[in-house]
Formats: sequence, C-alpha cells, structure tokens
Amino acid sequence: MRVAIAAVAAIALGSLSVVAQSPKTYRVPKTVDGVPDFTGNWTNATYTPLERPAQFANREFFTPEEAEKYVKSRDESFNNQAADDIHYDNSLWQTENYKKGVNSLRTSLIVDPPDGKLPPLTDAARNRPAGPVVGEGQASRRGDSYENRTWGERCVSWGNDGPPMMPVGYNANLDVLQGPGYVVVRNEMIHSARIIPTDGNRPHISEKLRNWNGDSRGHWEGNTLVVETTNFNAKVRYRNSTPAIKVTERFTRTDADDIDYQVTVDDPNTWTRPWTASIPLRKVPGPIYEYACHEGNYGLPNILRAQRVEDAKAAAGVKD
Repeated sequence: MRVAIAAVAAIALGSLSVVAQSPKTYRVPKTVDGVPDFTGNWTNATYTPLERPAQFANREFFTPEEAEKYVKSRDESFNNQAADDIHYDNSLWQTENYKKGVNSLRTSLIVDPPDGKLPPLTDAARNRPAGPVVGEGQASRRGDSYENRTWGERCVSWGNDGPPMMPVGYNANLDVLQGPGYVVVRNEMIHSARIIPTDGNRPHISEKLRNWNGDSRGHWEGNTLVVETTNFNAKVRYRNSTPAIKVTERFTRTDADDIDYQVTVDDPNTWTRPWTASIPLRKVPGPIYEYACHEGNYGLPNILRAQRVEDAKAAAGVKD
C-alpha cells in the first residue's frame, strides 16, 4: 500500500519547483473557530541540504538545471549502492518517501545567516563533550550498555521530531490535527505528538519541568501560527545544544498543497547567534502509519551481544 501511495505522490509531486498560487487569489481555509486550517498529512522530505555546499557559496538558489542535476546525483548515489554494502538498505529506505527534490530551489535550508551556514560555535560548545544525544552519534561506539547508545537507536526519540522539525531520511511525514485552541503535530518517525495550545494567553510551565519535546506555546499572527518552545530536558541535545535552547516556529499556508515552515533556533550556550531554516511542507496522501520502532526489532540486543563477543576476544588475546 505504501509503495502504491508513494507512486501516486511521485507523479503528483514530480516537478522540482513549487509554483504557489498568488496570495491575492488563494484564500486560506479556516477551521470552525476561524483560524487557518493546517489539518492534513504533510511531508518535509527534501534533498536540500541544511547547510549550503561549497560549490554554491554565495548562491541562495539553484537554477532549474542545477537543481535537476543535483537531485539526479542524489538519486543515483542511493540506486548505485552495492547489494553487499552495509548501507544497501539506503537504496530502499531513503527513496521510499514521497518524491524528494529541492522544491524551493534553495541551495540550503538555512536562510539566516545569509551564507547558508550554521553560525560559529561558542567556546563552551567547541569544548563540550558529545554524549548519547538525540539524533546524533555518541562519543563511543562501544556497546557497553543500552545506556550509551543513542536515543534514536533506543527508539526514545529520533531528534528530528522536534522542534526543530528537520527532515529525516525516511518516514519524513507529519499529521496535523486541529481543534478549538489547539494544534497537534504528529510525526511518523517514532510517532511523537506535540499538543500545542494556540490561545496565546498561557505562560510556559515552570522551568523546573523539562520535557523531551520541550513546552510549546502558540499564537496567531494573521494567517501565521507562531510557536515558541522552551523547557527542553538535558537529554535532548540538538547538535549538542543545551537546555537553554529556544525554538520559534512559523507555519504559513501558502496554497492548497504547501506550508511555509520557518524555524529559528537560539541557544547562546552553543551558537554565537540565532539561526533560521526554511523547510517546505508539502501535502501528501494519507494515512500515516504507526511507527512501531522496537517491536520485533533485534537490533539493540544484537549490538550489545556483538560487543560481548568482542570483549571476550580481547580478554582472551584473540586478534582479528
């Protein structure tokens, strides 16, 4: 069923650029309580890199020809993997999503700083040790315990469910639900769901309370939903950030099939200045299926078992 849906979506979303309807002619649909309606299934799947590649320095946009060549090279890199490559599954998983492209024609998701690069790290961040943090590798790849494996590997959080909601290699799909005074954003990857109050009248929870996905508070600025999230716990270290991180998201529906999603990340303990990314959300056929991460998954036990074998070899003086 997923393959069939993806095939239909690929036809519908095959063009590289998005031709949005003029704001003057497009009327944003409203919910029963009179606010913009974002209900539906969306994907942020893209080949656009977070940071601008060196060959496109000082170039904010691809030409259509460059975009086509870039997308083709990414497709070929997955399709040409050898069957005995340990990452051969990338050719299946990384391309199972709805048609990827560089729909905005941007050469990077980062739009501020203007060079399309993350700002420099602070001195403290450069000297901060890495750990088993969300969405990233850990300081040691040893399998001493499940506790020093990544949160993604343990199916606690992938790190891209956000905020900030960054594209993942596969299952990069969102389900948005709305009710009076609330918006719910459900990610397919590790099936997290954020319940966001949008009345704009309530403060953040106590700083003593820290959540995996932080504490989100929303309000409306015209047709744009603005969501500010704070109160992340110390285990959620997006790119080795700290609990001081604040994420501000802006959702604006630009036409029937597109949402302009802009996210600003600010952690003065990690970067020398805030940075902003623009990530197109495209409407896709539903439904979004359950992501049952560890049910029937032998990955983590086998990682630990393999480490015990390596430890026994070392103790016995056996060399590979």
